[in-house]
Amino acid sequence: MTPERSDLAAEYVLGVLDAPLRRAATQRILREPSFAYEVLAWEARLMPLIDEVAPVPAPFALWPRIQAAAGMPNDARSRTTDVRATARPDDRAQARPSLWQSTPFWRGLATAAFATAVASLAILFLVPRMAPVPPPSAPMVAKLVQDDGRSLFLATVDARLGTVVVQPTTVTIPAGRVPELWLIPPGESPKSLGLLDPTKANAVTVPKNLIAALGPHAIFAVTVEPPGGGPGGKPSGPIIAKGEIALL
Repeated sequence: MTPERSDLAAEYVLGVLDAPLRRAATQRILREPSFAYEVLAWEARLMPLIDEVAPVPAPFALWPRIQAAAGMPNDARSRTTDVRATARPDDRAQARPSLWQSTPFWRGLATAAFATAVASLAILFLVPRMAPVPPPSAPMVAKLVQDDGRSLFLATVDARLGTVVVQPTTVTIPAGRVPELWLIPPGESPKSLGLLDPTKANAVTVPKNLIAALGPHAIFAVTVEPPGGGPGGKPSGPIIAKGEIALL
């Protein structure tokens, strides 16, 4: 991975690319396993940093500035201000704001933006001062596809840390069901690695007794299960995607 490609992967995860570059990066994720691995590796690095940032409520006076930055017309902002100023208490209780007028939504967005900025500064200023990190073991990937060959998940494996990062690509899960990830070592029965969120990257910690099985020719599979996972720790639903682990 060249420094330029690694920087692009980091910028993709941080969300600082403009629309054309982000679309191009998304296509590279689907075409280039090495670039997809770098994107998932950056996600795994940054997610713990976000969890460590305490929420900071945004001042309410910031709302008009956010509306202006979001491109809301002046008359819309004025109407919002007038309604807030003149509404009676009982009216306010009944008139629930939309998402774009929700103070908790914007506070959460501001917190996420602050966390991203902290993560960026940590990478730019702290990482060069740290002691060199030992090189990781050979990266491994698995492209999980359905029977017609369409890719649904991309998994990257770090056997040294015992972690798997699973990135959904294009997957739809039926209502009331959940996707579950399974590791199938050669000649053995499926071992559950837990439930997946089909809307975002999943960082999965592999049980210590299964880390040795993370190697080429082992298979990842995703089944659709009832809430809580396969009954008795065994798959019960259909396999929607599967793929063999291979060295990158």
